[in-house]
Amino acid sequence: MESEKVTMLRYRGSKLSKVKKLDMFPKVEEPFKETSPVGGTFSIISFVIILWLVYSEINYYLDSKFVFKFSPDIELEEQLKINVDITIAMPCQYIGADILDSTNQNTFKFGTLEEEDTWFELDTNQQIHFDNKKHFNSYLREEYHAVKDLLWKSSFSTHFGELPRRTHLPNKPHDACRVYGTLVLNKVAGNFHITAGKSLHLPRGHVHINPFMSERDYNFSHRINKFSFGDPSPGIVHPLEGDELIGDYGRTLFNYFIEVVPTRVNTFLTTVNTYQYSVKALSRPIDHNKGSHGIPGLFFKYDVSALRVAVKQERDHLGTFLARLCSIIGGVFVCSGIINGIVQSIINWINKLLKAGNVQTVTNKASLVNNSQAISSESIKVS
Repeated sequence: MESEKVTMLRYRGSKLSKVKKLDMFPKVEEPFKETSPVGGTFSIISFVIILWLVYSEINYYLDSKFVFKFSPDIELEEQLKINVDITIAMPCQYIGADILDSTNQNTFKFGTLEEEDTWFELDTNQQIHFDNKKHFNSYLREEYHAVKDLLWKSSFSTHFGELPRRTHLPNKPHDACRVYGTLVLNKVAGNFHITAGKSLHLPRGHVHINPFMSERDYNFSHRINKFSFGDPSPGIVHPLEGDELIGDYGRTLFNYFIEVVPTRVNTFLTTVNTYQYSVKALSRPIDHNKGSHGIPGLFFKYDVSALRVAVKQERDHLGTFLARLCSIIGGVFVCSGIINGIVQSIINWINKLLKAGNVQTVTNKASLVNNSQAISSESIKVS
């Protein structure tokens, strides 16, 4: 009977043994580690510093910044949206609102603004609302460059909604007209105006007819609750909103020269195409006898800038953030190790000096004892 052959697998060792030889991070066993109170103190301080710096770095990374860039506006096919809410101290039957652009087109072919008879004097709750908006918007206009980053980061759009409804209706006829609404216009220069008389559209323009108005019917005192271009967007302040002008003379011409700047806002979540604007205001009474000619009313003459502003929300790259965290931890660890080594060396040097002094003192005491014993033994021999 043939004997069975037993084959055994030959153990050639783990392939990781060769990798272990390349380890440049030596491992020290716990019994061979030397600890000290100084090292423990520096370790606690280092951990606190590292945690504080890491927390600050995380806040810095999460705190985004806004970058403003200018470029030529090449999107000529866009349309311009205008949002209006103005109250004039004249009944609606005496005034007419209209817009003409540089192409001599009456842009009300895109729609019309609403007119609502009302009273120019505000109710108590309305006055509080408008005064708050007036003061707040005035502050933003004056301090915009100081608070613009805060406005963009806080996603400020508006803190005030629509004007609240009246709680008490005056017992007198309407003496004002509210003109409000939204129109989509050509993105070219234009003139939005509110003047006396209803407008009559002609093939090459329009005229305002006011045959039944006397001198005392004119009063272009006005209150601007809303005047903006484009869609609402956080961070943009509309300079005219919250303005109220009371004219001492009824036949007054109020001119607003507006520069509209196309703006693209890119945030982490949305992209909005909107518009900002700057404005200059002039007013003068119309008196033909004194040589001051013109048409009384409100004239908003706007022009579109050839430059576009791109507002982009940015923060550092994730790799940069991680590299900074690693440099913070490694830097604090290395610096604390160097300082710990210096302090430990000084303490060891001081301890050596103290030990050397103690040894010398003990030696001196021993020699004194030996000398005293020798003297006592000599005295015994003499006796």
